[in-house]
Amino acid sequence: MLTTWLIALSSVFLVSLISFVGVLTIPWSDDRLRGALPLMVSFAAGALFGDCFIHVLPEAFNELPDIYVSALTLVGVVMFFALENFVSWRHCHIPTSEEHVHPLAVMNLVGDGLHNLMDGLVIGASYLMGMPLGISTTIAVVLHEIPQEIGDFGVLIHAGLPIKKALLYNFMSALVAVVGGIASLLIGPIAQSYASVMLPIAAGGFVYIAGSDLLPELSHECDPRQSIAQFLSILLGMAVMFLLLLVG
Repeated sequence: MLTTWLIALSSVFLVSLISFVGVLTIPWSDDRLRGALPLMVSFAAGALFGDCFIHVLPEAFNELPDIYVSALTLVGVVMFFALENFVSWRHCHIPTSEEHVHPLAVMNLVGDGLHNLMDGLVIGASYLMGMPLGISTTIAVVLHEIPQEIGDFGVLIHAGLPIKKALLYNFMSALVAVVGGIASLLIGPIAQSYASVMLPIAAGGFVYIAGSDLLPELSHECDPRQSIAQFLSILLGMAVMFLLLLVG
């Protein structure tokens, strides 16, 4: 059990460190960033779909009746839809300045914190079900966090925060995942069905993120070569999840 705690919390902390990835893009030109992000988003979408359908849902169907898994997966979709809409429920029409940091920054941090809490809960619950599932879920979360954290960092800078404050606040928001991971590991042994219930909810969240947030970002591409590259990146993300299944 101690090993599970150590590896699970290390995984969650690793996910939290992804919040610093935004600073690496500062020297990048706009063209380089525009070229790299779609491929990262494509790869992340494939990994999320792969983890959901190759790892998480098969494990959930082994633990719960089919109808429960289906219902809880839909609950996950609705929960992440509600969370995303909570993040964007208000807008501010006052120009950003040093005296007035755009509320978008606050809302982004709050929403990202809730999202990171869910990531921590999901990773912790996955490790309770077994090491291979925990590792595959951690990888899927890391891959979708990279483009998301780049975007979050950009939002905070756009909202008027200095670079150092944007990095600090984004990391503090990311650390909420550790709270989620600890909560899962504490609750799991007490409520034996907790991890089983969390898995299909996580699957629904992964499907929503990949299908509603990531893939639509790629649908406006007109260059056939870029479209092919994105398609191959999606397949590569799925292939990584298949490879983890074979290794496990």
